[in-house]
Amino acid sequence: MKNLFKLSELSIEEIHSILDEAEGFANGKTWDGVKGKKIANLFFEPSTRTHYSFIVAEQNLGIVDTNFNTEASSVKKGETLYDTLKTFEMIGFDGLVVRHPANNYFKQLDGINIPIMSGGDGTGNHPTQSLLDLLTIKQEFGSFEGLKIAIVGDIRHSRVAHTNIEVMKRLGMNVFVSGPKEFDDRSADYLEFEEVIKEMDIIMLLRVQYERHGYNMTLSKEEYHAEYGITMERVNQMKDEAIIMHPAPYNRGTEIADEVVECSKSRIMKQMANGVYTRMAVIKRAFSE
Repeated sequence: MKNLFKLSELSIEEIHSILDEAEGFANGKTWDGVKGKKIANLFFEPSTRTHYSFIVAEQNLGIVDTNFNTEASSVKKGETLYDTLKTFEMIGFDGLVVRHPANNYFKQLDGINIPIMSGGDGTGNHPTQSLLDLLTIKQEFGSFEGLKIAIVGDIRHSRVAHTNIEVMKRLGMNVFVSGPKEFDDRSADYLEFEEVIKEMDIIMLLRVQYERHGYNMTLSKEEYHAEYGITMERVNQMKDEAIIMHPAPYNRGTEIADEVVECSKSRIMKQMANGVYTRMAVIKRAFSE
C-alpha cells in the first residue's frame, strides 16, 4: 500500500519513476492490475480538473469509481474525517482520493489501511498537480536541470506553489517567485515581473485565490492584470522557447488575458491532458508491490 500525500516524502528516483509511467500512459500504454477495484473520490472542496481527471484515470484503468457527496453525508452530522474514510474502507473500497481544506489532513488518518491519494490539502500540498506540471516540463525540455522557472502570483495561499518550489529545487531547477509582495512568503528568491518575462524558461501563473484571503487584496483585478498579468504584449517579450503554465482554474483578465490562454506558448491545455496520465501513474503506484 502506497499513500501519496507529499512529494517531499518521495525520492527523486521515485518521482522520475512516476513520470516515466505517466509518459507511458500518455503514449498508449495500458495496465489491468487494478481492473475491477473500487475507489471513492472524496472532495471536501470544489474541484473540476483534479476531481474529474482522477475519475477518467480510474475509468481508463477499469476501476469502479464512486463520488462522495459531502452535502448528503454524515459529515453534516459531525462525523470526523477519519470515521468517514474508515467507513469506506470497511464497506469494501480498495482506495481513496481525498481533497480537504485542512492543511496536513492526512496526519489524522493513521489506522486507514487502504491507499489514499491526495487531491490537495489546504494551502500545503498538491502532489498530483505538481507531478503533471513536471511531466509537461519534461515533455517540453527533456530534463529539469538548470531550467529557470518563475511562479507568479498568490504564493502564500497556493498549495501548487509550495509543492512545486520544493520538488523543482530538488530536481535542479532555478526557482523564483514574483507578483504582489503581499503574496510573497519567501519560499524562493523574488524577481521583478518584467525580469521574469524576459529571462524565464517557464512562467507559471497562479490564480488569485479570493476565497482563501484573510484580508483584502490591495490591487483591483484591473490593476493586477496591468502589473502582473500575461498579455500578448508580454508574451512577445518572452524567450523564443519559453512556455506559460497555469494549474487552473484561471481568472481571465486578471492573471492572464483571454488571447494568451491558448496561444502558441501556452501549455495550459497540455497540463490538463497530462493530469489523466499522471493520475493513472499515481494509482498504479498505490496498488503496486
